[in-house]
Amino acid sequence: MDEPVFLRPGDGERIRDYRVLAELPHVEAIELYFPADFEGVAPHTHADRTDSFYVLEGNVEFFQKGEWHRVGPGAFVSNPPGVEHGFRPAGTAIRLLNFHTPRVGFVDSLRH
Repeated sequence: MDEPVFLRPGDGERIRDYRVLAELPHVEAIELYFPADFEGVAPHTHADRTDSFYVLEGNVEFFQKGEWHRVGPGAFVSNPPGVEHGFRPAGTAIRLLNFHTPRVGFVDSLRH
């Protein structure tokens, strides 16, 4: 059985401007930060995971199913395997929660 995760504000492994919240077999959770001038993540797909985002701060444009959607704090976006998606800041720095389900090594890729 997996161990439960309990993090206080600010806890968790830091990788650049990211904070690892969980690395469990069924989920990787990361708090992401990008400055306003970040060019974004180009539209792409994943065959092996659902890639989900919750906007904590800032304005974000998410690409999903051929369209860009501009949203702010409180928005949630989830992309099942095979759905083309991407994101970019929309004039502000952004802070997002990002969930990869199941765990496929995304956090490991950030470490390298």
